[in-house]
Amino acid sequence: MNAAPPLMLAPLAGFTDAPFRLLCSQGGAARVYTEMASAAGLAHGSGPTLRLLDTMPGEATVHAQIFGNNEDDIAAATRIVASLKRFAAIDLNTGCPMPRIRAEGSGSALLESPEKIHRMLRAMKAESGGTPITLKTRPGPRPSQENMLEIVACAEEAGVSEIALHARFASRAHGGPPLLDKLAECVKAAKVPVIGNGGVVDRASCEAMAATGVAGIMIGRAALGDPWIFRRLAAPEGEAGDFPDAFETFARHVGLVKEFAAMTNAAHPDIQPVDVDAYVSARFRLHLYRYFAGMRGAAAMRREMNGISSLAGAEAAVAGLAGLRTVS
Repeated sequence: MNAAPPLMLAPLAGFTDAPFRLLCSQGGAARVYTEMASAAGLAHGSGPTLRLLDTMPGEATVHAQIFGNNEDDIAAATRIVASLKRFAAIDLNTGCPMPRIRAEGSGSALLESPEKIHRMLRAMKAESGGTPITLKTRPGPRPSQENMLEIVACAEEAGVSEIALHARFASRAHGGPPLLDKLAECVKAAKVPVIGNGGVVDRASCEAMAATGVAGIMIGRAALGDPWIFRRLAAPEGEAGDFPDAFETFARHVGLVKEFAAMTNAAHPDIQPVDVDAYVSARFRLHLYRYFAGMRGAAAMRREMNGISSLAGAEAAVAGLAGLRTVS
């Protein structure tokens, strides 16, 4: 398939920090999203929340994503994000099904009230300083309560420039196939561009989503451990391409994380510095397994990693695994 619609890195809490976004940008992502940042955290001066909005040179077009349930906090957060002048748009998350997010009335809990989504988007629009406002949503809370078209109408009336639809009901979280018929219906009904999200893992699923008429396609979990997926799916069918292997990708990722930790500490001298060892080891408890999943020795390394709390320890563990690369 060709490069249109463009392929984008979906926002993933705990994963889409600046180093991973940059890696996926190098891997062909046309757009990337920050981890979702708490509007309440931003509004009340949380340093760690502000750090979620740090970027690195070389990233593709970056959109910031925020979540919350309080209109005043959402407005204040939008004002703060817009003032950074580093994002192409500010996105409101109304699709996250995580229990702790829903419990506070944020994320997919907002699907229960399209009117509140409308008010929050209006508040964002008023404080955006001209930065485009976008929405990420779902077909509805559950199959018995589909309200996608009502949410689309509310969002458009509030002035959003784009809508991303995760094509599963919130009750399904990330399970089951995406509802491409709902996505096609949304594309047909909306007056603004619609981005598709959910279940794209290979060329077939990507082409199926493209056939709905979406203006772009988000890839999320399939990019974990494979940041080159964007280039591979955008390449002509049958073209294998030459991509870095897991070991080279891991080494790049480690280098970017080290660089980012130093960069973010320098950018925020008034905030508690990031402990580089702790930051790197925590990130690679998430990412490391995915790069080496299925390789000989990976299970033993995973057990070893549970006790590692430093960059040196993580690199030593992977160096041991790398020695097995040429062993059949």
